[in-house]
Parts: sequence; structure tokens; C-alpha cells
Amino acid sequence: MRAITVRDRTAGVSGLTLTDMPYPHAAENDVIVRVHAAGFTPGELDWPATWTDRAGHDRTPTIPGHELSGVVVELGYGTTGLSVGQRVFGLSDWARNGSLAEYTAVEARNLAPLPAGIDHTVAAALPISGLTAWQGLFDHAHLTAGQTVLIHGAAGGVGSIAVQLANEVGAHVIGTGRADDRAVALALGAHTFVDLAADELRHVGEVDVVLDVIGGDILERSTELVRPGGTLVTIAAPPTVQPRNGRAIFFVVEPDRARLADLAQRLRDGRLNPIVGAVRPLSETAAAFAPDRRTAGKTIIELVAGQGTRQS
Repeated sequence: MRAITVRDRTAGVSGLTLTDMPYPHAAENDVIVRVHAAGFTPGELDWPATWTDRAGHDRTPTIPGHELSGVVVELGYGTTGLSVGQRVFGLSDWARNGSLAEYTAVEARNLAPLPAGIDHTVAAALPISGLTAWQGLFDHAHLTAGQTVLIHGAAGGVGSIAVQLANEVGAHVIGTGRADDRAVALALGAHTFVDLAADELRHVGEVDVVLDVIGGDILERSTELVRPGGTLVTIAAPPTVQPRNGRAIFFVVEPDRARLADLAQRLRDGRLNPIVGAVRPLSETAAAFAPDRRTAGKTIIELVAGQGTRQS
């Protein structure tokens, strides 16, 4: 099968290669998925799990990418809950070969059925962003109606989903980003927008929840905005500064079949709109990973033609 692989940890994006790899083996409770569309996180080439297995052993050449949408073509021993021919989407394991391949082995519990009518390219944009937004806002920060939430990167993959979820629950939503993100964030449901390059973040005032995807100085300055009893949640890095009389939480997204199914239903009902940016073929994955490339929304790699509209 064709797949994107990496072998040299020091090579960065230039080490991404389109090559032939063996067809994957379905272990116990696995399924093999024919990948129609895949998502990736640009920084995952820096993750230790990209290069080693859970025991710390080298596993190169490795296939990156952890979001996928496709069709089940094979069941491993003992696998239940899914069937051959079923449309599915979800997350592959961090420490196993991922989704940037024509076929991949995934634990069945990490996948959810994909309703008819949802394009694979759209579904592949949802697992990490959707689960991160939900877990950050509700499982960790316990956001409720009437509270105020500050969402950094409001037009990005995680932020755009978080804005929509927070708005739906009845929170007052403040989005941040670059100046050209303003219209997108407001259209998604942000009540106000802060241009991080031009506006003073401190003028936001106190908030109940901060959802951070940026880290660094933005994360540190955001701690000052959390009112007593409030929560700052970040996926960027463990916070070095705590809010006064509040909490600061760093977390890594976890697979959740039931929540994926709920997010898919919201998408089908028109209550959720993942922003799909560029859609590119597998052969252009390295260009899509390039750190200096910035597109609106989530870049998706299309492995089976006709799943959505390709954009440059």
C-alpha cells in the first residue's frame, strides 16, 4: 500500500516520503480501515510517540497522521461493534502507525460509525478538534450556560469547534486570533473578537474559562484573566503560572466513541461545522505539513478521490 513515512527524526518535514509499506495486520479488537481522508497535526513530528512504541522502542519507518475517515475492510479477532463495509471515523493510536496511508489498523473502540451524507473529508477534520474542544470545555473546565469563555485560536481547528459548542450551551464567547480571523470567528458564534496582534488582551476582563491552544506568552497572560473559581485549560504545554484562586489544566485528547457519535450527529443536524481548508492528495502531504504554510481551517489529505472539494 502507499503511505507517507518518516525515518529520520532530525529531518523534519523534508523527511516525509511517499513509499510502499506492507498491508497492516489486524490485532485483537482491531479493524482495518480503507482510509478515504486523513487529518494530521503539524507538530506531531516532534511527538515522542511518533518515533517509538509504548515500550520506548524505535518503530521507524513510521506513518504519521491520527485522524481518519473511511470504510472497514477487515475485522481482527474478537472485534465487536463494527462490521465490514461500515463507514467510520475516529482516531488512530498515538504510538502506532497512523492514518496517512491507504489502509491502517485501528482499535475498534477508537472509531465511531459515520452517518450517510457526511463527506469523509469533513469527518476527518472532526476527531482531534472536536474531542479536544469538548473535553477542554466540558470535561475539564465544566463550562455552563451564562459563563464567559475566552477561546484562543477561534478560527483554527480546535477553536472553531469550541466556539460553536460554547455558543450552543449558552456561554458568552470571546474569540481571539489574527485580524483576518475576525469574520470567521464571529460567524461561528463568538460574541466578541480580540486581535492578538493589535488589541490588549487584558481589556477582556475576567472570564470563567480560558481554552488555550497557543501556549507561551499568551498562555501566561491569560492566567491573569481567570476569575476566582475559574479554569484555564491548555493543550499547548503544562502551564508554569497558575491563576489566582483558580485552576490551570493541561491535557491530551483521548478517544471517545460515544462523543464522536454525538459530534457526528451535531454535524448531520447542521449544529456543527468543521472548517475544512485545503484538501490535498497523499503525494502533497509534505507541502501540507510545511510549518510556514497557513490556511484557514483544517488541511485534509484525500486518499480516495471525490470525497469533497479540493482546494489549493
